[in-house]
Amino acid sequence: MSRFSPLNWPVVRQLRGSDPFARDVNTQSKKSRELDGRLVEADRVVQSVCPYCAVGCSQRVYVKDNQVIQIEGDPDSPISRGRLCPKGAASEQLVNSATRLTKIKYRAPYATEWQELDTETAMDMIADRFVESRKNKWQDVDEQGRPLRRTMGVAGLGGATLDNEENYLIKKLFTATGAIQIENQARI
Repeated sequence: MSRFSPLNWPVVRQLRGSDPFARDVNTQSKKSRELDGRLVEADRVVQSVCPYCAVGCSQRVYVKDNQVIQIEGDPDSPISRGRLCPKGAASEQLVNSATRLTKIKYRAPYATEWQELDTETAMDMIADRFVESRKNKWQDVDEQGRPLRRTMGVAGLGGATLDNEENYLIKKLFTATGAIQIENQARI
């Protein structure tokens, strides 16, 4: 049969064969039969959790040559049963984006350029500022001498990308340091 024969058209093959509803190979082209799935080339599959919200949808991360090639929902997950929201489905773009920052950037007050910092320096800067702000705004007692033991110089806003355990520990940390302005995105 020649390549351009009307007998080779998918609809004709469908009607001539034993598959009138086009659910079998009668309607596949040669090119379609030769295609492999995009996940066949993966070296391994890594279990993960979607980073976007506190729901905790499970993901399967397909890796080839230590590079993420695809991220899909995990059908074994009791939470999402293999489904991902649009953000979760775009997780691969987050991981492989050419514009993703992988180093700590800092812009000093009134500076026009960003500079790179190492992790230890950045953590020391954050800790120093936290302690100084707590100390400067500490309120030990109110006007009538009643004990307050709080700081108004530190506030916390938890995010929905953290799970319950992480938010719980952050709340405990802020409360232990005397902060009372603690909120969470999930409640707002």
